[in-house]
Amino acid sequence: MIRWTRWLAALGATAVLAACGGSDDPPPNTVADEASARGFNALVAAAGKAGLTSALDDPAASLTVFAPTDAAFGNLARSLGFADANAMVQALDSATLAKILQYHVLPARKPAATLASGSGSEGTLYSFEGKAASLKLSTTGGVKITDAALTQATVTAADVQTDNGVIHAVDKVLVPPGVLNVAQMAQVNPTFSVLVEAVVTAKLAGTLSGAGPFTVFAPTDTAFGAALAELGLTKPQLLASPDLAAILTYHVVAGNVRAANVVALPKPAAVTTVQGGSFSVGADLGLKEALGRTATLVATDVVASNGVIHVIDKVILPSAP
Repeated sequence: MIRWTRWLAALGATAVLAACGGSDDPPPNTVADEASARGFNALVAAAGKAGLTSALDDPAASLTVFAPTDAAFGNLARSLGFADANAMVQALDSATLAKILQYHVLPARKPAATLASGSGSEGTLYSFEGKAASLKLSTTGGVKITDAALTQATVTAADVQTDNGVIHAVDKVLVPPGVLNVAQMAQVNPTFSVLVEAVVTAKLAGTLSGAGPFTVFAPTDTAFGAALAELGLTKPQLLASPDLAAILTYHVVAGNVRAANVVALPKPAAVTTVQGGSFSVGADLGLKEALGRTATLVATDVVASNGVIHVIDKVILPSAP
Protein backbone atom coordinates (compact mmCIF):
# COMPACT_ATOMS: atom_id res chain seq x y z
CA MET A 1 0.00 0.00 0.00
CA ILE A 2 2.82 2.35 0.91
CA ARG A 3 4.57 1.55 -2.41
CA TRP A 4 1.42 2.46 -4.42
CA THR A 5 1.02 5.70 -2.47
CA ARG A 6 4.62 6.70 -3.24
CA TRP A 7 4.15 5.86 -6.94
CA LEU A 8 0.99 7.97 -7.16
CA ALA A 9 2.74 10.84 -5.41
CA ALA A 10 5.65 10.69 -7.81
CA LEU A 11 3.25 10.59 -10.77
CA GLY A 12 1.42 13.63 -9.45
CA ALA A 13 4.66 15.56 -9.00
CA THR A 14 5.68 14.78 -12.55
CA ALA A 15 2.36 16.06 -13.84
CA VAL A 16 2.73 19.29 -11.87
CA LEU A 17 6.25 19.84 -13.22
CA ALA A 18 5.07 19.27 -16.79
CA ALA A 19 2.19 21.70 -16.31
CA CYS A 20 4.59 24.32 -14.94
CA GLY A 21 7.02 23.96 -17.83
CA GLY A 22 9.52 21.98 -15.83
CA SER A 23 10.28 19.49 -18.62
CA ASP A 24 13.83 18.26 -19.07
CA ASP A 25 13.52 18.61 -22.88
CA PRO A 26 16.31 20.88 -24.18
CA PRO A 27 15.35 24.13 -25.93
CA PRO A 28 15.32 24.14 -29.75
CA ASN A 29 18.77 24.18 -31.34
CA THR A 30 18.38 26.03 -34.64
CA VAL A 31 20.64 26.83 -37.56
CA ALA A 32 21.05 30.33 -36.15
CA ASP A 33 22.08 28.90 -32.77
CA GLU A 34 24.67 26.55 -34.26
CA ALA A 35 26.09 29.21 -36.58
CA SER A 36 26.68 31.45 -33.57
CA ALA A 37 28.06 28.66 -31.41
CA ARG A 38 30.48 27.43 -34.06
CA GLY A 39 32.00 30.82 -34.82
CA PHE A 40 30.47 31.71 -38.18
CA ASN A 41 30.70 35.33 -37.10
CA ALA A 42 30.60 37.02 -40.52
CA LEU A 43 27.66 34.86 -41.59
CA VAL A 44 25.77 35.72 -38.41
CA ALA A 45 26.49 39.45 -38.86
CA ALA A 46 25.42 39.37 -42.51
CA ALA A 47 22.22 37.48 -41.65
CA GLY A 48 21.42 40.02 -38.96
CA LYS A 49 21.82 42.98 -41.30
CA ALA A 50 19.90 41.18 -44.07
CA GLY A 51 16.99 40.47 -41.72
CA LEU A 52 17.33 36.69 -42.12
CA THR A 53 18.13 35.66 -38.55
CA SER A 54 14.48 34.90 -37.76
CA ALA A 55 14.24 32.61 -40.80
CA LEU A 56 17.33 30.67 -39.66
CA ASP A 57 15.89 30.55 -36.15
CA ASP A 58 12.44 29.32 -37.18
CA PRO A 59 11.87 25.95 -35.42
CA ALA A 60 9.30 24.99 -38.05
CA ALA A 61 11.76 25.40 -40.94
CA SER A 62 13.65 22.64 -42.75
CA LEU A 63 16.83 24.05 -44.28
CA THR A 64 20.23 23.19 -45.68
CA VAL A 65 22.77 25.97 -45.19
CA PHE A 66 26.15 26.10 -46.90
CA ALA A 67 27.92 28.22 -44.29
CA PRO A 68 31.04 30.13 -45.39
CA THR A 69 33.76 30.41 -42.78
CA ASP A 70 35.00 33.78 -41.58
CA ALA A 71 38.11 33.25 -43.71
CA ALA A 72 35.89 32.73 -46.76
CA PHE A 73 34.09 36.02 -46.10
CA GLY A 74 37.46 37.72 -45.68
CA ASN A 75 38.68 36.42 -49.04
CA LEU A 76 35.58 37.70 -50.83
CA ALA A 77 35.89 41.06 -49.11
CA ARG A 78 39.49 41.54 -50.19
CA SER A 79 38.77 40.46 -53.78
CA LEU A 80 36.12 43.19 -53.94
CA GLY A 81 38.44 45.81 -52.48
CA PHE A 82 37.23 45.85 -48.87
CA ALA A 83 39.62 45.75 -45.92
CA ASP A 84 37.92 42.77 -44.31
CA ALA A 85 34.64 40.89 -43.91
CA ASN A 86 33.29 43.36 -41.38
CA ALA A 87 33.88 46.30 -43.73
CA MET A 88 32.14 44.43 -46.56
CA VAL A 89 29.08 43.57 -44.44
CA GLN A 90 28.84 47.18 -43.31
CA ALA A 91 29.17 48.52 -46.87
CA LEU A 92 26.72 46.20 -48.66
CA ASP A 93 23.04 47.03 -48.37
CA SER A 94 20.65 44.59 -46.71
CA ALA A 95 18.99 43.54 -49.98
CA THR A 96 22.33 42.56 -51.54
CA LEU A 97 23.36 40.62 -48.45
CA ALA A 98 20.00 38.84 -48.41
CA LYS A 99 20.43 37.69 -52.01
CA ILE A 100 23.94 36.41 -51.35
CA LEU A 101 22.87 34.51 -48.21
CA GLN A 102 19.68 33.07 -49.76
CA TYR A 103 21.92 31.60 -52.47
CA HIS A 104 23.54 29.53 -49.70
CA VAL A 105 20.27 27.98 -48.49
CA LEU A 106 18.31 25.03 -49.83
CA PRO A 107 14.62 24.84 -48.86
CA ALA A 108 14.88 21.33 -47.39
CA ARG A 109 17.12 19.39 -45.02
CA LYS A 110 19.72 17.60 -47.15
CA PRO A 111 22.56 15.78 -45.39
CA ALA A 112 25.73 14.99 -47.31
CA ALA A 113 24.55 11.51 -48.32
CA THR A 114 21.39 12.96 -49.88
CA LEU A 115 23.38 15.57 -51.79
CA ALA A 116 25.81 12.94 -53.03
CA SER A 117 23.01 10.82 -54.45
CA GLY A 118 21.17 13.76 -56.00
CA SER A 119 21.03 15.16 -59.53
CA GLY A 120 24.11 17.38 -59.15
CA SER A 121 22.05 20.57 -59.20
CA GLU A 122 20.22 22.12 -56.25
CA GLY A 123 17.76 25.00 -56.33
CA THR A 124 18.33 27.65 -53.66
CA LEU A 125 16.08 30.10 -51.84
CA TYR A 126 17.41 32.90 -54.07
CA SER A 127 15.08 33.53 -56.99
CA PHE A 128 16.56 35.00 -60.17
CA GLU A 129 14.75 35.76 -63.41
CA GLY A 130 11.63 34.02 -62.22
CA LYS A 131 13.09 30.78 -60.92
CA ALA A 132 15.25 29.39 -58.15
CA ALA A 133 18.93 30.04 -58.81
CA SER A 134 20.78 26.74 -58.68
CA LEU A 135 24.12 25.45 -57.48
CA LYS A 136 26.10 22.71 -59.22
CA LEU A 137 27.46 19.99 -56.94
CA SER A 138 30.24 17.51 -57.59
CA THR A 139 31.34 14.72 -55.26
CA THR A 140 34.59 13.93 -57.06
CA GLY A 141 37.45 14.48 -54.63
CA GLY A 142 35.15 15.79 -51.90
CA VAL A 143 31.95 17.78 -52.17
CA LYS A 144 32.48 20.84 -54.36
CA ILE A 145 29.94 23.52 -55.27
CA THR A 146 30.16 25.68 -58.39
CA ASP A 147 28.50 29.08 -58.21
CA ALA A 148 27.35 31.62 -60.81
CA ALA A 149 30.83 33.17 -60.99
CA LEU A 150 32.23 29.78 -62.09
CA THR A 151 34.23 29.44 -58.89
CA GLN A 152 34.22 26.40 -56.62
CA ALA A 153 33.67 26.05 -52.90
CA THR A 154 34.61 22.91 -50.99
CA VAL A 155 32.60 21.50 -48.11
CA THR A 156 35.05 21.42 -45.21
CA ALA A 157 32.68 20.10 -42.51
CA ALA A 158 29.42 18.34 -43.28
CA ASP A 159 26.26 17.35 -41.47
CA VAL A 160 26.09 19.71 -38.52
CA GLN A 161 22.56 18.74 -37.50
CA THR A 162 20.12 21.19 -35.93
CA ASP A 163 16.45 20.97 -35.04
CA ASN A 164 15.46 22.93 -38.14
CA GLY A 165 18.05 21.86 -40.68
CA VAL A 166 21.63 20.96 -41.43
CA ILE A 167 24.79 23.05 -41.88
CA HIS A 168 27.64 22.25 -44.26
CA ALA A 169 30.66 24.53 -43.77
CA VAL A 170 32.27 25.78 -47.00
CA ASP A 171 35.59 27.51 -47.69
CA LYS A 172 34.24 30.13 -50.08
CA VAL A 173 31.31 32.54 -50.28
CA LEU A 174 29.07 31.43 -53.16
CA VAL A 175 28.41 34.23 -55.65
CA PRO A 176 24.86 34.37 -57.06
CA PRO A 177 23.85 35.54 -60.54
CA GLY A 178 22.69 39.10 -61.07
CA VAL A 179 24.05 40.62 -57.84
CA LEU A 180 27.65 41.75 -58.51
CA ASN A 181 28.48 43.89 -61.54
CA VAL A 182 30.58 42.74 -64.49
CA ALA A 183 33.84 44.08 -63.03
CA GLN A 184 33.16 42.43 -59.66
CA MET A 185 32.23 39.08 -61.23
CA ALA A 186 35.66 39.08 -62.87
CA GLN A 187 37.34 40.16 -59.62
CA VAL A 188 36.01 37.22 -57.62
CA ASN A 189 37.27 34.63 -60.13
CA PRO A 190 41.07 34.06 -60.01
CA THR A 191 40.93 32.82 -63.61
CA PHE A 192 40.61 36.46 -64.67
CA SER A 193 43.41 37.98 -62.58
CA VAL A 194 45.33 39.35 -65.60
CA LEU A 195 42.14 40.70 -67.18
CA VAL A 196 41.23 42.46 -63.94
CA GLU A 197 44.71 43.95 -63.60
CA ALA A 198 44.54 45.17 -67.19
CA VAL A 199 41.08 46.67 -66.71
CA VAL A 200 42.24 48.54 -63.60
CA THR A 201 45.43 49.75 -65.34
CA ALA A 202 43.43 51.00 -68.34
CA LYS A 203 41.03 52.79 -65.95
CA LEU A 204 38.03 50.86 -67.26
CA ALA A 205 36.87 49.36 -63.96
CA GLY A 206 34.59 52.29 -63.24
CA THR A 207 32.97 52.01 -66.65
CA LEU A 208 32.37 48.27 -66.33
CA SER A 209 30.90 48.86 -62.88
CA GLY A 210 28.40 51.35 -64.33
CA ALA A 211 24.84 50.92 -65.51
CA GLY A 212 25.69 49.23 -68.80
CA PRO A 213 24.53 46.78 -69.84
CA PHE A 214 27.75 45.24 -71.14
CA THR A 215 28.64 41.91 -72.69
CA VAL A 216 32.27 40.98 -71.99
CA PHE A 217 34.11 38.23 -73.84
CA ALA A 218 36.64 37.53 -71.11
CA PRO A 219 40.00 35.87 -71.83
CA THR A 220 41.37 33.64 -69.07
CA ASP A 221 44.84 34.00 -67.57
CA THR A 222 45.92 31.09 -69.77
CA ALA A 223 44.69 32.99 -72.82
CA PHE A 224 46.67 36.06 -71.80
CA GLY A 225 49.77 33.93 -71.24
CA ALA A 226 49.48 32.51 -74.76
CA ALA A 227 48.95 36.00 -76.22
CA LEU A 228 52.04 37.37 -74.49
CA ALA A 229 54.15 34.50 -75.83
CA GLU A 230 52.71 34.98 -79.33
CA LEU A 231 53.36 38.73 -79.31
CA GLY A 232 56.76 38.48 -77.62
CA LEU A 233 55.65 40.73 -74.76
CA THR A 234 55.89 40.60 -71.00
CA LYS A 235 52.85 41.40 -68.87
CA PRO A 236 54.33 44.76 -67.75
CA GLN A 237 54.88 45.65 -71.42
CA LEU A 238 51.27 44.80 -72.23
CA LEU A 239 49.97 46.80 -69.29
CA ALA A 240 52.10 49.78 -70.36
CA SER A 241 50.98 49.59 -73.99
CA PRO A 242 49.06 52.59 -75.35
CA ASP A 243 46.86 50.03 -77.13
CA LEU A 244 45.72 48.36 -73.89
CA ALA A 245 42.37 50.15 -73.63
CA ALA A 246 41.62 49.47 -77.29
CA ILE A 247 42.42 45.76 -76.88
CA LEU A 248 40.18 45.49 -73.83
CA THR A 249 37.22 47.40 -75.28
CA TYR A 250 37.45 45.17 -78.36
CA HIS A 251 36.28 42.41 -76.01
CA VAL A 252 33.19 44.39 -74.94
CA VAL A 253 29.85 44.65 -76.72
CA ALA A 254 27.08 47.04 -75.72
CA GLY A 255 23.95 45.34 -74.40
CA ASN A 256 23.16 42.15 -72.51
CA VAL A 257 23.86 39.50 -75.15
CA ARG A 258 23.22 36.02 -73.76
CA ALA A 259 24.43 32.78 -75.32
CA ALA A 260 20.98 32.14 -76.82
CA ASN A 261 21.20 35.50 -78.59
CA VAL A 262 24.59 34.60 -80.04
CA VAL A 263 23.30 31.22 -81.22
CA ALA A 264 20.30 32.90 -82.88
CA LEU A 265 22.43 35.26 -85.00
CA PRO A 266 22.58 34.44 -88.74
CA LYS A 267 26.08 33.09 -89.38
CA PRO A 268 28.59 34.44 -90.03
CA ALA A 269 27.51 37.43 -87.95
CA ALA A 270 29.42 40.68 -87.60
CA VAL A 271 29.48 42.00 -84.02
CA THR A 272 30.43 45.63 -83.38
CA THR A 273 32.45 46.21 -80.23
CA VAL A 274 32.74 49.17 -77.87
CA GLN A 275 36.22 49.76 -79.36
CA GLY A 276 34.57 50.48 -82.71
CA GLY A 277 35.92 47.51 -84.61
CA SER A 278 34.09 44.24 -85.15
CA PHE A 279 34.61 40.50 -85.03
CA SER A 280 32.54 37.78 -86.63
CA VAL A 281 30.79 34.80 -85.07
CA GLY A 282 30.88 31.63 -87.15
CA ALA A 283 28.53 28.67 -87.28
CA ASP A 284 30.73 26.92 -84.71
CA LEU A 285 30.33 30.00 -82.43
CA GLY A 286 34.02 30.83 -82.80
CA LEU A 287 34.93 34.52 -82.58
CA LYS A 288 37.05 35.51 -85.58
CA GLU A 289 38.92 38.76 -84.94
CA ALA A 290 40.24 41.40 -87.32
CA LEU A 291 43.58 39.57 -87.77
CA GLY A 292 41.89 36.28 -88.67
CA ARG A 293 42.58 34.44 -85.39
CA THR A 294 39.64 32.63 -83.78
CA ALA A 295 38.71 32.39 -80.09
CA THR A 296 36.51 29.62 -78.71
CA LEU A 297 33.79 30.06 -76.13
CA VAL A 298 34.77 28.15 -72.97
CA ALA A 299 31.78 29.11 -70.80
CA THR A 300 28.79 31.36 -71.29
CA ASP A 301 26.20 33.39 -69.39
CA VAL A 302 28.05 34.45 -66.26
CA VAL A 303 25.26 36.86 -65.42
CA ALA A 304 26.07 40.10 -63.60
CA SER A 305 23.83 42.91 -62.41
CA ASN A 306 24.81 45.07 -65.38
CA GLY A 307 25.45 42.55 -68.12
CA VAL A 308 26.99 39.19 -68.84
CA ILE A 309 30.41 37.56 -69.24
CA HIS A 310 31.30 34.86 -71.76
CA VAL A 311 34.66 33.15 -71.22
CA ILE A 312 36.98 32.76 -74.22
CA ASP A 313 40.29 30.95 -74.69
CA LYS A 314 42.13 33.61 -76.69
CA VAL A 315 42.85 37.33 -76.50
CA ILE A 316 41.32 38.81 -79.65
CA LEU A 317 43.01 41.79 -81.29
CA PRO A 318 41.44 44.66 -83.24
CA SER A 319 44.49 45.37 -85.39
CA ALA A 320 48.10 44.41 -85.95
CA PRO A 321 50.11 44.70 -82.71
